[in-house]
Amino acid sequence: MAAEITVNLLQGSVRFGFSPEAAQDLKQALGDLMDSLKASAAQSSSSGPRKPAQSMEYQHTGEVFLEVFCNPNIWPSPFAAKLLITVRDDRIRLTTEAELTRILEDVNLYLEAST
Repeated sequence: MAAEITVNLLQGSVRFGFSPEAAQDLKQALGDLMDSLKASAAQSSSSGPRKPAQSMEYQHTGEVFLEVFCNPNIWPSPFAAKLLITVRDDRIRLTTEAELTRILEDVNLYLEAST
């Protein structure tokens, strides 16, 4: 069984089995999103129209199905960005929002603990 990760949501948290390899993939996807949001924020402070960025969609199937989605075009900065998180299995489905910076911190804490 994989170690459990705790994902802190806007209200409450959810814990589920998650492998370190999946956590590395999620960390990479969140890092790419963070870079995209930083570039958009820098671009909006310069003159000219803002170039639309591609949405981030991460999916992982393991003990549960995890999906993380974010449209970077609606957030002014990485620190304001929220993610749509879906965690489901055959008995339950949870869909809610979470802060990008908090989820990135949760993944980093999980990776530190699993090494």
